[in-house]
Amino acid sequence: MKENKKKRKINIGLLKNKKVLMVILFIIFMYILYAIYLLIKDPTDVFTVEEGTVSLEETAVGYVIRNETVIKGQNYKNGMIQIASEGQRVAKGENVFRYYSKNENSLVEKIQKLDEEIQLALSNETGLESSPDIKQIEKEIDEKTEELSNLTDIQKIEEYKKQVSKLITKKAEMVGDLSASGSYIKKLIKERSEYENELNSGAEYITASESGMISYKVDGLEDVLTPKDFSNITKQKLEELNLKTGKIIASSEESGKIINNFECYIATIINNRQDEQIEVGKTAKLRLSDGKEIDTEVSYISKEDNDNELLVIFKLDQLTEDLINYRKISFDIIWWSYSGLKVPNQAIAEENGKKYVIRNRAGYLNRLLIDVLKQNDKYSIVTTYTPEELKKLGYTNSEINSYKKITIYDEILLNPDLEKVK
Repeated sequence: MKENKKKRKINIGLLKNKKVLMVILFIIFMYILYAIYLLIKDPTDVFTVEEGTVSLEETAVGYVIRNETVIKGQNYKNGMIQIASEGQRVAKGENVFRYYSKNENSLVEKIQKLDEEIQLALSNETGLESSPDIKQIEKEIDEKTEELSNLTDIQKIEEYKKQVSKLITKKAEMVGDLSASGSYIKKLIKERSEYENELNSGAEYITASESGMISYKVDGLEDVLTPKDFSNITKQKLEELNLKTGKIIASSEESGKIINNFECYIATIINNRQDEQIEVGKTAKLRLSDGKEIDTEVSYISKEDNDNELLVIFKLDQLTEDLINYRKISFDIIWWSYSGLKVPNQAIAEENGKKYVIRNRAGYLNRLLIDVLKQNDKYSIVTTYTPEELKKLGYTNSEINSYKKITIYDEILLNPDLEKVK
């Protein structure tokens, strides 16, 4: 009986110990959960000061405005051949493209056939190889043919072909004067010349109306998105164009245009910022979709019907060639960018118009007076005051000598309580 009572006491004791252990484990578990919650909610209450950059940016969609003049001839329905390539600089009066003549395909075939007959006639001539003039022409033909095989530019290839053709014709004329079958060769040359004259007389050449850059990206908006009068540009008119952002303008088969590539403009609609004054002449940077950044300035501002929106037109004088293919683009506006000691805004506290951070150094807390140079919605670039600035703020020489400065790698408290640190 006594042994049974002892066993029951032992079992009751073990049961009580288990309950206590379970309670302890439960408390520990709940504490861990609470700690994890605090870690997630506020992962750290200390921030290490670092060198960094703070900027004020926003993403926008804009319309490219250019000073451009469309050039077009009478025979635009015939199709065209580019003489100056896309993006090439041209002078006023320079041939930039031409339209096909009505019978061009037929005439070209006839000229090619006559070239073959002339070549065959020349190959049958013997005894003329020793002529110095013919040797020189053959040398030039070989050189041009060799250079032609290494060319990739279509316009240059066409030009070299013309030069080779002229040299062959010149050789044929010389052989015609020296050979027994000269009359036949001369007849072929004369016939070819007549076809060539007919081809050239039927072609319409279009010249540059002014100096600038030639482009065949004609979209019909050259007289709409023009810098001549910005007051004609509004949000409603821009939206009515129904343009797709980033779409490449198709090349025209009927016309070209001369562009002033030294400058262009981008019109965009943005929110009327309360934290940044926007005015004509204000400088900024635009970051294009490829990452390139362009210095720019505001050329025009207009308030929309909604007072919260502004039509802003930026002027660009760099990378204008990069925008030839587009009429509507996305980009980032960088209103300003500052570099220096970077701290989160939630580490800054204000008292009597002055701003402070609290530094934690080995458990010792110090209140540091700082000068905030620039601030966005998350971070600030800060610095220390000079002795002269501190004097203007009313500090004594003793206070200036004991002035503690913020430095890189300082640990500062987030959400500081200035009342606890005097």
